[in-house]
Amino acid sequence: MKQNILFTCAGRRNYLIDHFKEALNGRGKIIAIDEQCYAPALVDADISYVVPNIYHDNYISILTDIVKKHAVTAIISLNDLELPIISDNKDLFEKNGAKAIISNPTIIDICFDKWKTFNFFKQLNFNVPKTYIDLNKAITDIEKGKLKFPLVLKPRWGSSSINVNYPESLEELKLSYKLQSINNRKKISNKNNLENIEYTVLIQEKLDGTEYGMDILNDFEGNYYGSFAKEKLMMRCGETDIAKSIINVQFENLGKQISKVLKHVVTLDCDVFIVNDKLYILELNPRFGGGYPFSHEAGINIAAIYIEWLYENKDLSKFNKYKENITFSKCDRLVQNFASVVAQIKDD
Repeated sequence: MKQNILFTCAGRRNYLIDHFKEALNGRGKIIAIDEQCYAPALVDADISYVVPNIYHDNYISILTDIVKKHAVTAIISLNDLELPIISDNKDLFEKNGAKAIISNPTIIDICFDKWKTFNFFKQLNFNVPKTYIDLNKAITDIEKGKLKFPLVLKPRWGSSSINVNYPESLEELKLSYKLQSINNRKKISNKNNLENIEYTVLIQEKLDGTEYGMDILNDFEGNYYGSFAKEKLMMRCGETDIAKSIINVQFENLGKQISKVLKHVVTLDCDVFIVNDKLYILELNPRFGGGYPFSHEAGINIAAIYIEWLYENKDLSKFNKYKENITFSKCDRLVQNFASVVAQIKDD
């Protein structure tokens, strides 16, 4: 049986397209879609489409047509805002033969809403940084000496470190909070967030420690498979630029705990800090994260594992050769977007 994989909101994730094409090894096609005709990942896919914005009324019906036309067997979403949309329509896609490889909407909501992430893990006694959504409560704790500058100011619903600020005084905190609140209200388009529109900004303790990324992998039923961590040596625009793979029992134990309580499906990208030998959870992304290429190059081929699971194969040993102290750096490459190809995609 052919496994034709559809990547939605493909964007710049060319490496994922390449990893899955290699893993398929001719046993299927990679279809990539994006609303931008110049999205780089469209160039590397076997079949590409330019589609409307994810909030367009016909978005799901267009995806369903693509699923039917190309006998898609699996869908992988790469965009935080799109995740709940795909998850809400899992049954529809499955009726048309495509498995949406994605967590349920409740898990996605816990991960995407950083305030819910904080409260979820705090209630479970996981280590998390002090976090506030009420400016007045944060100021009260600053005056009491319970919270100290510098702080981290970030959108409650956001990604890629966009609009993250680091206020170092009360005046700067108030001004940054007000400006970010205004900007966030303008940008929030997910209707599920409108009931909480008064609190769109997170005020967070700035941890003084070492930052790590971790891929926590569950199977399609939410059962734990493994955790793969790397130390972030350099960041750029919210993404890991240079990283070194590590193998550490603390991370393995943390990954198992998170997997057990969250029961997410497949890949969970997790940001972790070590402060005074304690692991603190910052953020979760229930999708492939920007740090996955480092894990892949260190020996864990999650793309191939997905394919084996789709074929219901259990022996994954040859795809898990994760090694520590492997350091890699990201670099950009250019891809040519041919005008004729773009026109063909639009006319399809």
